[in-house]
Order: sequence, then structure tokens, then C-alpha cells
Amino acid sequence: MNKRAVFKSWWLPILFAFPQLLLILFFFYWPATSVLTWAFSLEPAFGGVGERLFVGWDNFREVFADSEYWQSVSLSLFFAFSATALSMFVAFVLAICVDRQLKGSGLFRFFYIWPYAIAAPAVGLAFRFIFAPESGLIAVVNTWSPDLWNPAKFGSHAMILVIVCFAWKWIGYNFIFMTAGLQSIPRSLIEASSMDGSGPVRRAFDLQIPLLAPTLFFLLVLNLTESFVGPDTYGIVDLTTEGGPNKATNVMVYRIVSEAFRGLNYSGAAAQSLILIALIMLFTFIQFRYVERRVHYK
Repeated sequence: MNKRAVFKSWWLPILFAFPQLLLILFFFYWPATSVLTWAFSLEPAFGGVGERLFVGWDNFREVFADSEYWQSVSLSLFFAFSATALSMFVAFVLAICVDRQLKGSGLFRFFYIWPYAIAAPAVGLAFRFIFAPESGLIAVVNTWSPDLWNPAKFGSHAMILVIVCFAWKWIGYNFIFMTAGLQSIPRSLIEASSMDGSGPVRRAFDLQIPLLAPTLFFLLVLNLTESFVGPDTYGIVDLTTEGGPNKATNVMVYRIVSEAFRGLNYSGAAAQSLILIALIMLFTFIQFRYVERRVHYK
């Protein structure tokens, strides 16, 4: 029988918990309170005491009246769904190949998880050089036709670049969970399906994907949330395109950070942060309300 630890003095457990409570206070509650305050006030760009002016909903009205803001919303939606779909699809194909114990699958399983350990700015910088139109590895396509690939000039090319970069980094993370989920499926079911004449594609759609639904749902929520508000999105966009060309990759999280720390528009950035949080909560609600209905845990 396990014995519960009992502290004889009330201050000892508080002393042990104090460092963690201090971190939560300074890195969660204080920033969250500041954002709420800035969103409903006019915050001076260079600080100052006693200069804050309460403006109510004016910051939100200004944000909603900005056409460039709605452009960033549409770009974020396209980026989030495209990057999530690409990363999860590629990760699932790789997990299926490794689960089938193909030749060299153990070695590939070891290397597939490496990209997730790399910091997003490093990934963005590497892809910026690899996909550079003038000297990168893919620059050979421009020898066939000028500007066939030029993310510095064409917004669609830049969006493809950041989507591929984000997906490449998150493939390893998705691959880990999908491989674990596939290995939890009883081998007897796979063998019985194979004996009935089902090929690899048929087994994937009729057997493996339905049994992997809880894992896929978890990864869907996590990938969409990360692509909207995660530091990986900001780091990749900042190091590859810097929101360009012509703001073609100026997604919401990059716009918020740029306006706050480069444009010194703290009030507008705070209002946009709250809108982004509300949008994430809405998408999460929709996923749990409607998508999870198709997920079977037993």
C-alpha cells in the first residue's frame, strides 16, 4: 500500500511550488493580462506611465476595417489547411511503408523523426537557400524558362515554399504518432485482410485509417493549431519570405508580431491576437463538435 507524503509545515510545499508559480505568473498571466489591457486601450509606442488611453472597441473596428487584415486571414486559412494536409498525408504514407517492414525501414524510421528536432528558423534558412531561384538546388528549373520558379517575385511560389517548409518539419512529428498507432493494430487483422485479397491501398482505407482515427484526429487539431499560432509558422515565414512578396505570405501570426515589435502598434497587435485566439477556439469547437463524431475509440 502506497503512503501519501504529508508535509508537517505549510510553507514547505509552497516553497517547492514557488518557482513554478513564478514562471506561470510572469510568462502566462502577466502577458495575458497585458494583451487584454492593450486591446482595449491606446498603448504608447515607446512606453510611458500615465499615457494609456482607454478606447473601447476602436482597435477591433480598425482591424476589421483593414482589407490587408482580411487578406492575412485568408492566407492563414489556406496555409494552415494546405500545410496540415500535406504533412499528414506524407507522414501517413511513410508510416505505412515502415509498418510493412520494407527493406531498410528501420533505418528510415530513425531518420524520419530528425526534421522535427530542428528549430524552425534553421529550417526556414535552409529552405531559403535550397529554393533560391538564382543559386539554389532548384534553380536549375529556371534554365528551362526564366522565372519558372521565383518565390521572391511571385506570391504563389512563396506560399508553396512556406507550406512545403512547414510540412517538412512536421512530417517527422506526425510520423511518430502514426507509426505508433499502426503498430497498435493487431497483426491478425492485417493478415486476415491480406488473405481475403485486399491490397495495401484497400487495407489502408478499409482497415488502417478507421482504426487510426483517434490518432489522426489528435494530429489534425495539433497541426491546425500550430500552423495558425505556433512559433514554427512565424520562424519559417520570417526566415524564408518575410511576409512577401507583396504580403503574399503575411499570415496572421507573422502580421501580429511584425506590427507589435516592428511597427510598435501594440494595441492593434493585441486586438488581432484576441481575434486569432477566438478563431482557434472556433475551429477547435468545430473539430470536436463535428469531426470527432466520425472518430471511434473502440
